[in-house]
Parts: sequence; structure tokens; C-alpha cells
Amino acid sequence: MTTLQITKHRRTMLCACLMWILQTNVIHAEQVTPGYNHKIPDKIMTPDKVETRIGTLEFIDGMPSSETVKTVYDNLDLMRGVETFLNGIPATSIEGLRLGAIDMGADASNKVIIMDKLLDSSPLFLTGNTDTVYCMAFLDLRKDGATVVEIPPGSGPGTVDDAYFRFVTDMGLPGPDRGKGGKYLILSPDYEGELEPPVGGMEAEINGENYYVSQSTSYVNFLILRGFLVDGRPDVATTLFENGVKIYPLAKSDNPPAMEFISGSAKNWNTIHANNFEFYEELHTVIEREPVSMLEPELRGLFASVGIQKGKPFNPDARMKQILTEAVAIGNATARAIVFRPRLEGFAYYPNSAWGTGFVGGDYRWLKDGGQGGRNMDARTLFFYQATVNTPAMVLKMIGKGSQYAIATADKNGEYLEGKNTYRLNIPANVPAKDFWSVVIYDPQTRSELQTGQPFPSKNNKRDALVENADGSVDLYFAPQIPEGKEANWIETVPGKGWYPILRLYGPLEAWFDKSWRPGEIELVR
Repeated sequence: MTTLQITKHRRTMLCACLMWILQTNVIHAEQVTPGYNHKIPDKIMTPDKVETRIGTLEFIDGMPSSETVKTVYDNLDLMRGVETFLNGIPATSIEGLRLGAIDMGADASNKVIIMDKLLDSSPLFLTGNTDTVYCMAFLDLRKDGATVVEIPPGSGPGTVDDAYFRFVTDMGLPGPDRGKGGKYLILSPDYEGELEPPVGGMEAEINGENYYVSQSTSYVNFLILRGFLVDGRPDVATTLFENGVKIYPLAKSDNPPAMEFISGSAKNWNTIHANNFEFYEELHTVIEREPVSMLEPELRGLFASVGIQKGKPFNPDARMKQILTEAVAIGNATARAIVFRPRLEGFAYYPNSAWGTGFVGGDYRWLKDGGQGGRNMDARTLFFYQATVNTPAMVLKMIGKGSQYAIATADKNGEYLEGKNTYRLNIPANVPAKDFWSVVIYDPQTRSELQTGQPFPSKNNKRDALVENADGSVDLYFAPQIPEGKEANWIETVPGKGWYPILRLYGPLEAWFDKSWRPGEIELVR
């Protein structure tokens, strides 16, 4: 290669390098985000203006304007107020029951409320049944220490739940005594002795006596026992409880206080938590009374974010009180949507049916997919906004024992049930219930028994003389007036009010669990 050729080649290479450098700089200049040395990913940037459902949010180079700061903090407090309502329902539901018991005079653990004439529609009690004798008491482990509960042989299902409606132990048929009766000992959360009972309890000998021992996470505990009817009457179960139930501090075993049984039947008293600002005050009462260890840090932090913390007064300023008043209204509406228009996977018992379960997920701890999906909080709300008592026995498959439930909040066409209309529900023959079945209807406002001219808004195949169809099935009618010729199978409704039913099977059999038997849908007659 000549000298001239080499020079030309070098000039060509130099020009190419210059062009590459120029192009690279142009491309780099095009990619650099204004104000930066490099291109910044759009996904990490915040625009100066963002349109949202809470309004227009404005930013100055990513820093929120004063108006936006106020808006988002108000929204944050509102969201946490709503979540406090939804997550606080188990605690305030127990508190509502406790306050109702005190109003009835049951202010100590030896004072027991008994539905000696069954639970009629006068008391406000979340979806209680008209079919069993309820016997209810509150334990105060902070005041009394370790507490003994004696139950007689023949007791139906019984349960102790803590102050957040978590399971402590079963008694009676599903309990460790298996219906034979016995002595139960409930230890306080402060107990630090040698006994280390698991959830559900264990047997132990104490001072020469055999006990079924459990330890609660809270001071206040709710005890409820159920007794079955005999020949359709509550007398036998009432006598069984009044003669056989005893509750006393372990320290007073040698001289226990006398029992007092207070009738709760046919009396107007309330056991339901508030749906307005008072809800937060009820929750604060629980948090202030119970040990810090009762709740996990996540829940404690949520409640504290709206001013509900143990050891501190709950005294929100005017701004926060206004926000919480709105939050409880939204939370209440949300709970009602979850209950009356459930979207939860696993709610429906059957395809294209209004019948569903109140215990979605089949786990008394409300764990989804065995815990892989964490806590199913909507399932917990679905249950506790309309029901009480938490026990594994309600979800276990126990052939011929315990009870099973189905809830419907709509008719065959998906419409709410209206008290002015007439509806028919067919209960097919051979209901898979060893003991009996019943249908009770409830008021959607109070989630308690619907108050009508009938003190017991229900039908029970053992208590009531129901007229059967030729095929052995039973048609129940729901209407404000008696449909002609249907009085025996009629449950009264109220014009201007809604209603919804719960079907109960006592001693459910295999055909219930395998779904080879299913109830009819509620059909509009006129």
C-alpha cells in the first residue's frame, strides 16, 4: 500500500469514528431525562398531576403539594378507620354480648343467662336459633383467675371463645368430655405454671381432680352451651343446665359462689356491636382491658393508627372524629356487601344457587388454602358480622353430630327477599339430619330474628306439625299473610322489611356433605 493510500485510509477511519461519536452523543442526548445525566425509567417517576378517585393529586418534582398532602392523609386515616372496623368486629361482637349480659344482670361469672323458653325474636342476638336452649356466661380471668366450668352429662355443643372470638375449647358433645360432662379449667393469659395446654385443651389432674384444661389469650371469655329439645320442649335442657352448670374460681373450689340463672327469653335486650362512631369506643374498651399479647402486632398497629392503643385514652380531635364517623359508615356498608352480596370464592354450596356457607374456607382460624393465602379477612367479616361462636366443630365433617348451616340472601332470580311478597321454599324429602332440621328467618338490619306476630320466625320438623307433599317433601311459605291452606307451613314476613333464611341441619348425614341432597331455591309466588 502506497503512502497516499495509507493517508486516505486513515482519513476514512477518522471520519467514521467522528460520525460514530456524533451519532452516539445525539442518541445519548435524546435518552437523557431532563434534569438528569441519564435516562430515568418512567415507572419510577411521579407526574406533576395525577387524576384519582379521591381527586387530582399535584406534585412539585415528586413532592406533594400542601393540598395533596391533606387529601392523602385524610384518605389514609379513612382507609385505616375502615380496616379497623372490619378487623375489629370480632372484638366488638364479644363486647356487645358482654354489655348485653350486664344489662340483664349477669355481671359475674356465676350469673348465667339461659333461654329457658328458647330464643325468640325479642332479644337482639346475631342469627341465633329457635331450636336449642342457650346457656351463656362470661368469664373474667383477670378478676377470678383460673376458672372452673362444670357441665352436666347430656350437654349439647358448647364452646369457650376469647375476647377476639378465637377458639379456646369445646364442651359437651364436640368437646373432650364427648357429652359425658366434666370439669373444665380455663387459665388466664397471665398463667405461667407447669401446664401448657394446646389450643382446644388437654386433660390434667389438679389437687386430685381431673380437668380439661385450656389457656385463653384474653381475660374476658364467652361461654355458650346448647341443650336439645325433648318432645319439642325446652324443659329438660333447662333443668339440666340449672342443676348441673357451675362456674367458679379454682381458688374457691371449696366454697364456690351460688349460681344464678337469669331468663333471657321474651325480653328486649341488645347484644350487637355499634355501627356508628361508638364502635371505636367499644373496641377501645376491649383493647384497654385485655393484655397487649392478645393481638398480633399488625392488628395492634392498625388499631393504634386511629388512636386505639392500650394505656392511652381514645380522644380523637374534631377532624379525626369526622373521618372515623365516615369510615365506620363505609366499613358497615362494606360488611353488608360481603354478607348480602358475597363474592367470596367458596361461598356457594351449589352451582347457580343462592345457598352458601357462613364459614368460607372451612378453617376456624380463617386461614386461606391452609395458610398459603394468609388470613381470609373477608371470610372472617362474612361470619362475624352476622354470627357468633367460633369452633372447629362448625366446619368439621362429623356425621350424625353437631350441626351444619346454609344461608341464602336472595331468591331464585338473585333478588333480595321482600316482606311484602309471598315466597315458597321446597325442602326435599329425606333431609340428611339425624336429629332435626329447621329454617329461621332474620332481619337484614339487625341480623337477628325477624320480629313479626310470630315470636319464633321459624319452622322445625320435630317441633312443628308440618304438612308434607305426596313425595315427602315440605313446602315452606314466607308471606305477610297466611297463604290459603298453608298455615302449618307459613312463616310470617313484614311488608317494607327484608328478610333472609338460615337452614340448619342437626346431626348432619353424608348426603349433606356429598351434596347428593340439596334444598330448593326460594321462589317468588306473587
